[in-house]
Amino acid sequence: MTRYFTDEHEWIDVDGDVGTVGITDYAQSQLGDITFVELPGAGDQLKKGDAPCVVESVKAASDVYAPISGEVTEANAALDEEPELVNSAPESDGWLFKVKMSDASELDGLMDEAKYKDFVSSL
Repeated sequence: MTRYFTDEHEWIDVDGDVGTVGITDYAQSQLGDITFVELPGAGDQLKKGDAPCVVESVKAASDVYAPISGEVTEANAALDEEPELVNSAPESDGWLFKVKMSDASELDGLMDEAKYKDFVSSL
């Protein structure tokens, strides 16, 4: 499984033609305590850059952008009851949604982990 990052602090784990999307630890730390997550529905069609998800915290609401185009296959139902998973496990159990990718070449513009860490350290 390969993980990519966006400059908007989303991550995507790619396994075959399915990507699992979430926000980074840096993003959740900037947002503060997550109180609600509005997730996309299965079957939703996304274009890279769309905002299919909103994460609300005690500080603010923040759009989550699709790092790749495709069809949503699943949303993380656990977040309905436990939105704080985005804080406690943002890059594992706090994943947001899965998408069947329609154009894997869109991954080419994303960062690997080393580039993302450099990007965050420059902020």
